[in-house]
Amino acid sequence: MKLLLFCPHFRPDLHAATGEVMTELVYSLAKRHYEVSVVTSLPWYRGHAVEPEWRGRPWRTEKTDWGQIVRVWPFPTDKSNIVGRLAGFAGMTSMAAALGARLGRHDIVMGMSPPIFFGDAAWTNARIWRVPMVFNVQDIFPDVAVELGALSNQTVISLAERYERSLYRRCDAVTVLSEDQAANVRAKLGSSASTNNKVKIIQNFVDGERIKPVAKENDYRRAHNLEGKKVVMYSGNVGLSQSFDLIRVAAEKFADRSDVVFVINGEGAARSEVENWAEPMSNVRVVNFGRRQDVPDILGAADLHLVLLKTGLARSSTPSKLYGIMAAGRPLLASVDEGSEVAAVIEKTGAGLAVGPEDEWAFVRALDELLADPLSLDQMGDKARSYAETWLTPDSQAEAYDKLFRSLVDQ
Repeated sequence: MKLLLFCPHFRPDLHAATGEVMTELVYSLAKRHYEVSVVTSLPWYRGHAVEPEWRGRPWRTEKTDWGQIVRVWPFPTDKSNIVGRLAGFAGMTSMAAALGARLGRHDIVMGMSPPIFFGDAAWTNARIWRVPMVFNVQDIFPDVAVELGALSNQTVISLAERYERSLYRRCDAVTVLSEDQAANVRAKLGSSASTNNKVKIIQNFVDGERIKPVAKENDYRRAHNLEGKKVVMYSGNVGLSQSFDLIRVAAEKFADRSDVVFVINGEGAARSEVENWAEPMSNVRVVNFGRRQDVPDILGAADLHLVLLKTGLARSSTPSKLYGIMAAGRPLLASVDEGSEVAAVIEKTGAGLAVGPEDEWAFVRALDELLADPLSLDQMGDKARSYAETWLTPDSQAEAYDKLFRSLVDQ
């Protein structure tokens, strides 16, 4: 089977969680005798600028044991510049579509969103060769941008929604991460037997061999003077989707607890704002992303992890950090929409607690309850790890995609 894949990030650009997801999916499909051509961006995510060693050419091509990779210039912009970001993604997509067409016929094509424009790159190539196309939706656009207030012009929103629905209708299958997202896409397509069959739920995976439970008192704790503390951690993108005010309020409430430290480990568009309020607080540490090989120690250093999504976002976005936390065998406290996928996973597995989004009182109360019972925290962490080992493996994800691809090719 020959697959043409359009995705925004791929190894070594793994600071974006989707880079890890797509890389491991390709490796798992290669074990199933797939030949894969990946069209992606030059590495740029960490600093939102193409990394120095990759500059100098607008695209690069490399051969691999399982196929080939074409990397194109990403036209990087600041995440807070939505218009510039959309224009950059549109430029990258046009280049990706053209270079993808030069790679020849494949049996099936898949495009990842965001950026939503990659759906058009995939569709264009699928039409050229008259083969099926799968649209892999990680976050639903424009819903996330609208919820964040990044898109407020009603005309622009209407055009974006029409474009989104057009892509869903043109593709042969849409894969999403949760039942929430599936219901969202089905509603936009309209209810029919063919619509319901087009939308598939395939969860992202986590590499449970690379990320596994480690001792809490590890090198990360020693490097940041956290030994002997109760560490409450947010690890991931410090972006506009997260409600970091919850950490600020909680840190103020726990100011007299010398044993509790809040760690914000990551980078992103909201980092400078977080640093401004965190600087005078002795119980808050803001730390840069670590190296990829340090992720098990970073995640393992926490007594409790946080998942913080602003109101409405948990229904259109499922944070990949959820899976890494569970693989590390650590419990979590989530501030997310009731009934969302994150809340459902926590309830189903017993891996922590979920409270409503941006609810400061409920968040602080739940945090106090969890930190008061270390034994329960350990038990929740064990349940998280068990779920990750059973349901969130790369091979299970690859098996689901393999089954989907073959069903479409055989039609």
